[in-house]
Amino acid sequence: MTVDVILPCLNEEDALGWVLGRMPAGYRPIVVDNGSTDRSAEVAADFGALVVHEPARGFGAACHAGLLAATADLVCFMDADASLDPGQLPRVADPVLDGRADLVMGRRTPRGAGAWPRHARLGNAVLAANLRRRTGAPLHDLGPMRAANRLALLDLALTDRRFGYPLEMVLRAASAGWRIDEVRVDYLPRTGRSKVTGTLGGTLRAVSDMRRVMAEIR
Repeated sequence: MTVDVILPCLNEEDALGWVLGRMPAGYRPIVVDNGSTDRSAEVAADFGALVVHEPARGFGAACHAGLLAATADLVCFMDADASLDPGQLPRVADPVLDGRADLVMGRRTPRGAGAWPRHARLGNAVLAANLRRRTGAPLHDLGPMRAANRLALLDLALTDRRFGYPLEMVLRAASAGWRIDEVRVDYLPRTGRSKVTGTLGGTLRAVSDMRRVMAEIR
């Protein structure tokens, strides 16, 4: 069985080789180039990935473009910055494949110095606690590695195209009665500078987007 893996990508040339080289058998990478100015698209193509170009900038725009390009019954999402090991994708995919859950999130366990800045970890913990209260799902992390059925995701009709996309996915899945679970995955020091936690502007945009999604979805 093939599993499609959606990798939103913005200038990740230095990380993509490691990421795509560790993709497990049966997992097809879909690299969504979201306006890179480096050789990300060329590197992805060299490794045999399906490359999708999404000119509309935004994390959610890239994720959704990948979802629309996917054809497998099961899809996974993960970052393309080498902070997550593709070899651990079966940890999130298997519970969905086995029918034990509808959406599985990777709960990040930091490995190595600087893997997860303290301010980002604290903000994530607050958000996860809010999600537990809102949804009843046993979540401790709004992790970027996740797995779900492709058609079911499309039926959620997600609309956010910025940093609120992952949060909207969880909230709408919970509202639809999905079984949501999490498993532990390693979180490694990323290659290059984070577009979110690595800059004040990125952090503020992410916080603003997530607050907006929380307020809009009741």
